[in-house]
Amino acid sequence: MDKNNIKKQNVYISEEEKTLNWDEIQSSFKKTFGAEIYTSWLQKIYLVKEYNDYLILGVPTRFFRDWIVSRYLDKILEQVKSFKLSLNRIEFKIIEENKNNSDLIKIDELSKVTEIKDSILNYNRLNPNLNFDNFIQGESNDIALSYSKKVCEHISRYNPLYVCGGVGLGKTHLLNAIGLELQPENNVMFISAERFMYHFIKSIKKNDMVNFKDFFRKSSVFIIDDIQFIRGKESLQEEFFHTFNSLMDKGSQIVISADRTPMKLDRVQERIKSRLAGGLVVDIDTPDLELKVKIIKKRILEIENQFKENINLNDDVINYIANESKTNIRELIGILNRVIAFGRVHNKILTTSDCKNILKDVFSQIKVITVDKIQNVVSNYFNIPLNEMLSQRRSRPLARPRQIAMFLSKKMTTRSLPEIGRRFANRDHTTVIHAVKTITRLSEQDDEMKKNINQIKSLLLE
Repeated sequence: MDKNNIKKQNVYISEEEKTLNWDEIQSSFKKTFGAEIYTSWLQKIYLVKEYNDYLILGVPTRFFRDWIVSRYLDKILEQVKSFKLSLNRIEFKIIEENKNNSDLIKIDELSKVTEIKDSILNYNRLNPNLNFDNFIQGESNDIALSYSKKVCEHISRYNPLYVCGGVGLGKTHLLNAIGLELQPENNVMFISAERFMYHFIKSIKKNDMVNFKDFFRKSSVFIIDDIQFIRGKESLQEEFFHTFNSLMDKGSQIVISADRTPMKLDRVQERIKSRLAGGLVVDIDTPDLELKVKIIKKRILEIENQFKENINLNDDVINYIANESKTNIRELIGILNRVIAFGRVHNKILTTSDCKNILKDVFSQIKVITVDKIQNVVSNYFNIPLNEMLSQRRSRPLARPRQIAMFLSKKMTTRSLPEIGRRFANRDHTTVIHAVKTITRLSEQDDEMKKNINQIKSLLLE
């Protein structure tokens, strides 16, 4: 610090003579704004330099500055003018972004930050087993895997990277693998949207939002899983929006996962969806038979190595399990574990017939689908009200989802064509036939339509 400067409590007095008593001004802030606002925001403002017609004030972060400017600046200026009439403007300097400037104070609230950090780390450690080496590649996930690796080679080149797909298809595995790859040389933050919300609410209750914001915005790689959990939570979306912008401004890599594409996130602010869609969106589809077989064989090998035993499942049994499991990888592994456990308990080599008996309740339960469920899932998937989808309106945004719902009702339920028609606002069975033919043709010709159908099936079969 310059020897010509004198430090007095929270005031740095420069060579130039200062006439303002900042302690008195702070006292007036507390009376005017109230103790809560003063403690959370205004107490941390520092007088850096005083001129005849304006002040330079120090604040800890960019967010801190933006918040004060947008909500309290007019009143602050009015308050300081009562102490010095010639003042007509206020400028702010960011303390943490000017660490080499000896005229500025560094604010250290390490104990509070550490509490947040420790709490997050306890719930969000990267799993060393979920890495790129043991991620099984197939046609349904090769694009997502390829760009996940590219992000690790060129940070911020694809920003944000948005990975979408149904439950249990490997999104979290990819996000975790990215975190592991980048962690040695970067400040990686990996958290689920649900935990992000938990810490957000906790920080509000403890009046500790400043440290919450600072902590999450320091990361050079920010990975957030299952972003769909912010739906309908306006204050959380507001915080996520500002966190997102702050990280993008400083060049941090952002990686996000969700169960659907950005523009299909219902009850999410349009500006958030626009920013998410502005990066690189890659999807993971339902695994095909070949990938499921590879996953089963790898899981068997892992169990054999872990428990030092032989798992005697022939190719017919493996193909049966892979073929009958229609939803996701998580369910597939669960079914495999059930079969292995049965064979271990009864000490026998299982046949396909044995597997049918073991799994008959599982597969029969999975396939119970109703027209009502299909209608609700489809309307939610396309983010349209159910009553509008069932209405007589024929606009494309309504007609296509309606046809998809009819198509799935025919394919996935035992209802007859007239019955399905009646469930769609008493439409004729010929309308259902037309819908089935149309969606069948489109799903064969249009990759986007095929992907939509597969994702909706996955949601129905969860």
